[in-house]
Amino acid sequence: MNPRRDTRNSRAALFDGIEEGGIRASSYTSHEIDEHENERAIDGLQDRVNLLKRLSGDIHEEVDSHNRMLDRMGNDMDSSRGVLSGTMDRFKTVFETKSSRRTFTLVASFVVLFLVVYYLTK
Repeated sequence: MNPRRDTRNSRAALFDGIEEGGIRASSYTSHEIDEHENERAIDGLQDRVNLLKRLSGDIHEEVDSHNRMLDRMGNDMDSSRGVLSGTMDRFKTVFETKSSRRTFTLVASFVVLFLVVYYLTK
């Protein structure tokens, strides 16, 4: 083997990629690398946007279901308010008539008498 040729081959292998005046351009240009990184960043942002879109859709569905529940509760409260006001009107009518007042007094006195007798016999 020729020692001079081996030196030249090892030197070529050592400085492969370096030309006179600087480094030889690689197969990818800086622009292509930037484009690739931008594509990856866009893909990441697209995934995040899709996730946020699904989350906002879920929040919208939850808010709609809560609004429906609140509407039903409001309607139930209105109906119970109507029932309660009807009952109060009946009590007012009972207490306004004198015969009803006497009947109420008689029933109340029997209930009190029953409770007193019950506790005394116990």
